[in-house]
Amino acid sequence: MANVKSAIKSIRKTEKLTVRNKAVRSELKTLVKSFRTAKAGDNAETTKDAARKLVSAMDKAAKRNIVHANVASRHKAACNAYL
Repeated sequence: MANVKSAIKSIRKTEKLTVRNKAVRSELKTLVKSFRTAKAGDNAETTKDAARKLVSAMDKAAKRNIVHANVASRHKAACNAYL
């Protein structure tokens, strides 16, 4: 356990951020999965909606450095054909 006050605060802060980032990553995985299933289906409107949600979430996550910018860019490029 840390002895310095700033180190103790850093541990608390890291735990909070880890929980928050984990939730965002989980949501991104869900959106990727829903986009892939919509893409495999026949409904173009559902695919377009899923792609729009995925692109928006990836942009927000990349802006907050939860995912790397290149990962977000790669997923967005896969969605561009359906927007």
